[in-house]
Amino acid sequence: MLKATLRSFLAHKGRLLLSALAVLLSVAFVTGSLIFSDTVSRTFDRLFASTAADVTVSPKEDLDEAVPSGRTATLPAALAERVRRVDGVAAARADVKVNGLTVVDEENEPVGPTTGAPTLGNAWAPNERSPVKLTSGHAPRGPAQALLDSETAARKNVRVGDTLTVIAPPGSFRVRVVGIVTFTTTNPGSALLYFDTPTAQTKLLGRPGTATGISVDAAEGVGDDQLKQRVAGALGVHTYDFRTADEQAESDVQQLGGFLDVIKYVMLGFAGIAVLVGVFLIVNTFSMLIAQRTRELGLLRALGADRRQVRNSVLTEALLLGLAGSTLGLAAGIGLAAGLIELMGLLGMNIDADEMEIGRVTPVAAYGVGLGVTFVAAYLPARRAAGVSPMAALSDAEVAGVGRPLRVRAVAGGIVGAAGAAALAGCAAAGQTSSAASLLGLGVVLTLIATVIAGPLLVRPVIRVLGGAFPALFGSVGRMSQRNALRNPRRTGATAAALMVGIALVVGMSVASESMTASFDRQIDKTLGADFVIQNSNFQPFPPEVTDKVRGTDGVGLVVRGRFTPVAVRLPDGDRVETTAAGYGPRLDEVANITYTQGDSAAALASGHLAMDRDFARDHGVRVGGTLPVEFPGGRSAELTVGALTDQDSAEGFGTQGGLFFGLGTLERYAPGGQDSALYVNAAGGTGDDDLRAHLEETLDPYPQVQVRDLADYKRLVQDQIAVLLYLVYALLGLAIIIAVLGVVNTLALSVVERTREIGLLRAIGLARRQLRRMIRLESVVIAVFGAVLGLVLGLVWGVCMQQVLALQGMTALAIPWLTIVLVVVGSAVVGVVAALLPALRASRMNILAAIAHE
Repeated sequence: MLKATLRSFLAHKGRLLLSALAVLLSVAFVTGSLIFSDTVSRTFDRLFASTAADVTVSPKEDLDEAVPSGRTATLPAALAERVRRVDGVAAARADVKVNGLTVVDEENEPVGPTTGAPTLGNAWAPNERSPVKLTSGHAPRGPAQALLDSETAARKNVRVGDTLTVIAPPGSFRVRVVGIVTFTTTNPGSALLYFDTPTAQTKLLGRPGTATGISVDAAEGVGDDQLKQRVAGALGVHTYDFRTADEQAESDVQQLGGFLDVIKYVMLGFAGIAVLVGVFLIVNTFSMLIAQRTRELGLLRALGADRRQVRNSVLTEALLLGLAGSTLGLAAGIGLAAGLIELMGLLGMNIDADEMEIGRVTPVAAYGVGLGVTFVAAYLPARRAAGVSPMAALSDAEVAGVGRPLRVRAVAGGIVGAAGAAALAGCAAAGQTSSAASLLGLGVVLTLIATVIAGPLLVRPVIRVLGGAFPALFGSVGRMSQRNALRNPRRTGATAAALMVGIALVVGMSVASESMTASFDRQIDKTLGADFVIQNSNFQPFPPEVTDKVRGTDGVGLVVRGRFTPVAVRLPDGDRVETTAAGYGPRLDEVANITYTQGDSAAALASGHLAMDRDFARDHGVRVGGTLPVEFPGGRSAELTVGALTDQDSAEGFGTQGGLFFGLGTLERYAPGGQDSALYVNAAGGTGDDDLRAHLEETLDPYPQVQVRDLADYKRLVQDQIAVLLYLVYALLGLAIIIAVLGVVNTLALSVVERTREIGLLRAIGLARRQLRRMIRLESVVIAVFGAVLGLVLGLVWGVCMQQVLALQGMTALAIPWLTIVLVVVGSAVVGVVAALLPALRASRMNILAAIAHE
């Protein structure tokens, strides 16, 4: 049996090749994502471990900033002197590190990363742990000198002696580049500027004698934990945050972890799609191979092979396929990881491909996925093979699956489909986002399974409709293509299922994204009353001088400032909720249309007052007039009075939990040091919008990071952000289509082999090569469009239910992307044509006599 199995596998290796490609893609994305994330993590582990001080002292921050506030936490630089006197300290230095600078050259062109990485300003204090070394020029001396990293200098063609303008939180200033520093470790993609310490304190922090942290080096023989305890004891355990080198490195890695997780989970999403669609392809391939080998398997049974041996023979072939696909997929995954590392290099993150990290988990995952997918996909065909009777060797057996009733599928599909429909109905009726999302996920999985199970039941009615015009348009060729697609509903359903998955995903997400866009458009139309909004391109705050210059611009009538701060609110029901609150200047009603259910803007913006969303207030037992303890950054807290409740659908809460906002006076009292994140501007009387825009853009020309947006620009910004998610879904669809095409090609190729005699007879009675190719193409098109129709129906149902979940967050508009739907149907037909090219060509080149004599 083992010899027979190996010979059978080698005899059909050409037919199994496309299935092996599906396994290869699945494994490649899994291993590529693991290798890439492990390599990047290991690289940054080494970076942070080599640059972290033995002990780091930093300001105590109990609140995380979800939205940038522009506030930089500081501590007295004089603490370094106190730390130096602690027993066991070899050295202590005050650090100044400021994130989010904007730097422009003499032509007002940005100098710095364009990929989202920050531009960092630092005090120049070289030591053995510094990530850079001075390679040309000299150290900065005085407020007009700076160092720039070599990679940014090379990318932006900056040389020693050039002048740059630095736009920092306190304001902008000009410096001359007096030296270039080169990274001695991995460059995470950031641009680095270095100033002398007094300049960094005054120009970056705005406060002389301050620092963002203290780095402490341990004396010989003193452990990090021991030194941390001594320093904390000297400064006060609860006054600052104290971290050892390991703890600081772990904290830095956690901050980077979000970026790495996004890449990792995106790639695993691709792998999941490849696995799911690959299962359909492999099931179909083995089902057809077993159908074509019915007489062979019957002969094995007649010679004495039992059911178990036949089943194990088929499963052994599947495992050999999985082994080959996994091995090739592992190699492809290494190549994919290397490509991603090169891509990161183009984006400014320099990772050494020679230090690629292939952990123990990676090969285990590769072979686990590859062998697991093929085993699961081949199990049912293997069971079917074990049921072949020895008598099948004596007759021309029917193709497996043809003519067998579909009652079991009907019952199973109906039960699973009913459960899925009930879950989706529960999702639409749910009142809580968490429960609605859980029911949505359950409903999506169950309805997908139900459609796959019951798909063959839909083949005959749907394809009769889809191919109904074929006989009239293409005559007997069209009639035969339709009947070929109807010949084996199981095969047609499994082939179409691969395409169905991708299309259902993209249609569902398209409905959700289109609905989000429509909801935001409606909300912007309803709430934004300003002529223009001034914002940073990446939503970072901007220095006060921007506000001052906008106010002094010709044609400006009203400027209302807006800024953000993290807060923690203790609510009457005992919950402590951390969120982001907004602060607004007076005359808010003139630039925003806020719907209040209780109170008004005057009460909301009054000193010591705040407003919140009515649903949030109701859920936590908050009433107008009550007081709430509110914690601000830096350990400050206050008892604020609830002055107003708003309707979140129209509140300027920007989607933050609770929709909290208050007056700028309240914010500046309890969270000083922040910066404006938005300016809402109305034109003065007699000034047109076009004139005002031109004046504002001229004013803001020295600040390339700051944008002038009107209502249409604001909508476009939101649409672009949503489109990023949609592009990812389209990429997933592209992968699903690639594997679906492989599936259709495989099905048609095996079908051509299966129908060799039939094709020979058709050619003998006068069917031309061109007609034969057309017949196979039409069969492929109708199968592809059948999968598209199922995917469209499923995706529309999913999309509508997703919108119901979004509606609980205030996004109540439902929009159907009709253009996308039309393009999907047309694209499916194109996929069918492309997939049929090679099988049709092969069929048309058959020798007629050899085909008729084929067994």
